[in-house]
Amino acid sequence: MSTLTDAPKQGFRLSQLIYDTRYRSITIQVVAMVLMLAGFFWLINNTVQNLANLGKDFDFGFLGNPAGYDINQMLIEYNNQMSHGRAAMVGILNTLLVAFLGCITATILGVIIGVLRLSKNWVVSRLMAVYVEGFRNVPLLLWIVLIMAIVNESMPQPRDFRGDEPAAEMILNDSVAITNRGAYIPRIAFTRSLSGNEPVASADGLTPVASGGIDWLLILGVLATSIFAVRYLRKRADKIQAATGDRPTQWYLELGVLIVPVAIVLLLLGATIVKPYLKGFNFADGIEMSDSLIALWLALSLYTAAFIAEIVRAGIMAISKGQTEAAFALGVQPGRTMRLVILPQAMRVIIPPLISQFLNLTKNSSLAIAVGYMDVRATLGGITINQTGRELEGMLLLGAFYLALSLAISGLMNIYNRSTQLQER
Repeated sequence: MSTLTDAPKQGFRLSQLIYDTRYRSITIQVVAMVLMLAGFFWLINNTVQNLANLGKDFDFGFLGNPAGYDINQMLIEYNNQMSHGRAAMVGILNTLLVAFLGCITATILGVIIGVLRLSKNWVVSRLMAVYVEGFRNVPLLLWIVLIMAIVNESMPQPRDFRGDEPAAEMILNDSVAITNRGAYIPRIAFTRSLSGNEPVASADGLTPVASGGIDWLLILGVLATSIFAVRYLRKRADKIQAATGDRPTQWYLELGVLIVPVAIVLLLLGATIVKPYLKGFNFADGIEMSDSLIALWLALSLYTAAFIAEIVRAGIMAISKGQTEAAFALGVQPGRTMRLVILPQAMRVIIPPLISQFLNLTKNSSLAIAVGYMDVRATLGGITINQTGRELEGMLLLGAFYLALSLAISGLMNIYNRSTQLQER
């Protein structure tokens, strides 16, 4: 008579790390991690040894040394006696400025052009196709240089605004001047400042004008609070609509919540409009937008808009024609159908590739050096490195800035992307 017994359990063998599927993936990951760490260690050790052989050390103290160079576009106070760190901050703000303006303008143009490419009007659709193909198939650098040349050659000089019968005139009630050196637009200043700055006389000698960063932080804070309040009102309206079927009319309430608090803060700070005026050989006061900023902004916007237009066109075409036919059957006009039915659904397809275009535009802004726009590439990654000889530290800081900016843009857009996705129940 025989009895059945369990097979004896085998102990762990090293060969299982390779041949046993339970351990193989872990083995591969551990080996890859060790090789990657070894590579990083070799790279860092080799860099340190090469720096020592050259008589250099790894130090960021150069950021505190005087910069000694001027910057043609500034959002904060700066002069050539300030530090390299301050110059890098000016360059960072210049990069953020052109990236922000470019993303906004490119998105607006891209959506309009993408919709027009689907127009049933043959002339309109063909013209938009020529625009898209023309900008997509010519290198961005060439567009930047070409637009810069157009701005310099076609715009009037500041001296053309002089005389009893000037060859050029300011526009918008003598508040905006467009010249070959750039555009000069009005700025908002305050007669009362939270920063404690003393008011200074304006150009007419009558209106005291002072500005401070803390004033703008307060305005931005109030504006952000108002936006959150508007979102709360919209969610409340959604709940009422879901419960009763009727959506309350509250556009006037949302508009008031958005505008009134900011208007009150501006009134308390004594906000006033300061216009640019001709002084000597150039315009003074107001906000100066240099010719290099305008050229870079237009080139980045027009170039990226061509790609965004194709993304928008693809997103719209991905929506079933039945959606449009159903809206038309209900009597919805074509414009409202596109805005209320098609585009909200197409956003789920548009947003992911749109993120890549925003990232490309931000990184392409480093081509500003071709037209002399002083962004972070020209300040920290250019003049500062040449003066201090700290190429490793400078490039590491430059790379870290672009990495952080790209991750921030990607993160914000991903949050918005999740808000547009279908919510499963």
